[in-house]
Amino acid sequence: MKRTIFAMALAVTSLTASAQNIDKVITKDYVDHLIKTLSADEMQGRKTFTPGIEKAATFIEKEFATIGLKPLDGAQNYRQTFYKYQLKPISTTVTIDDQTVADENILVYGNKAENLSFNQSNSDGWIKLDENRDFMSQFRTLARSGKKQVVLVDIKFVDAFKRVKGMLGREAIVDEAEMKSGKSAAVVFVLDKDTVSSGFNVALKNSVKQMPLFNVAGIIPGKSKAKELVIFSGHYDHMGIVPAKNGDSIMNGADDDASGTSAVIALAKYYKKLNKNERTLIFVAFTGEEMGMLGSKYFSEQLNPDEVAAMFNIEMIGKDSKFGKNTAFITGYDKSDLGKILQKNLAGTEFTFHPDPYTAQNLFYRSDNATLAALGVPAHTISTDQIDSDPHYHQVTDEYKTLDVDNILSTIKAIAKSAVSIISGADTPSRIPKLK
Repeated sequence: MKRTIFAMALAVTSLTASAQNIDKVITKDYVDHLIKTLSADEMQGRKTFTPGIEKAATFIEKEFATIGLKPLDGAQNYRQTFYKYQLKPISTTVTIDDQTVADENILVYGNKAENLSFNQSNSDGWIKLDENRDFMSQFRTLARSGKKQVVLVDIKFVDAFKRVKGMLGREAIVDEAEMKSGKSAAVVFVLDKDTVSSGFNVALKNSVKQMPLFNVAGIIPGKSKAKELVIFSGHYDHMGIVPAKNGDSIMNGADDDASGTSAVIALAKYYKKLNKNERTLIFVAFTGEEMGMLGSKYFSEQLNPDEVAAMFNIEMIGKDSKFGKNTAFITGYDKSDLGKILQKNLAGTEFTFHPDPYTAQNLFYRSDNATLAALGVPAHTISTDQIDSDPHYHQVTDEYKTLDVDNILSTIKAIAKSAVSIISGADTPSRIPKLK
């Protein structure tokens, strides 16, 4: 009996010491400093390929160095650099029945070539949108077709046409493999034309520029299970500078995802101090999430997914979840038992994890956990955002002043405490079925 009492007392003492330790390492002032810096106007919205994201990457690198993280195996520094190609239209010429179409009436989708020309005889010809169906459903189907085709659009769709044209912008980002594949496709939507009588000609010319992107990553090497990896991630890019709204043009991205990136840095600091990880820990700030998860896709291609025991992706933890104070949700909760492990480790604390309440939003495959999850890794995103009603999501108002730093702090500490059995190797989450 005395041994049992002693063991219980030792366990309580250990938990108390751990709690004291975490409160000293992950402080409100520290987290506040991280978020304020990453979401400051000086970062210019951290858009990929801009000076702002360079500033953010430099800041994260300095934090990793101060903590004492090591670069990824074989890397000389904390940047995991890769390249994409930026295509910008130089000229777009469309003639139908020998008449030149005005530029504002042309919408091009899918062109990934420096130069592309086609006419009625060497393409998939032309069609006209069905006036009795909605524009967007037809647009999506045609955009996925991979065809070289002219699509005539009735003037009744003018508003939807202009909206999509504005959303697509004037540049595309493609892989080198796409550039050199030899496959050429472009769907050219032409507004306010009813038919093609004698033929059409399309001539598209783009400028091509090689552009560097960089994830920022560091590791704490494991001990007895060093070949097994646990990943903590968040994306540090956002949406840059946009047309002003109420005098503000900077998309600061305080919640999305300066909050998650700050959590990754704070967790790195804590686990380095704790020094009890049997598995190797990787801390990575992803680039290009807002452009289609470019950074996480590249990162996942550099790993053997079978060696990854778990991935904690952290996104938008800056406000109370719909479950109230000291709560967060886990996307894909039912796809592995990672959530149950975390909740088991938090038993007796005030914090609880919950399944994703927004399954209709398909968040599990909309964040940086998705690529590794598709490969069978128990990779999940932890969030508190009320995505169905958040007035600041992807708005210039997503600023530091809208955040609840106490909520961020409690969420980071909950992740830190609940993941301990996974980083020690005591628990291994079940694998997610691979996507076919």
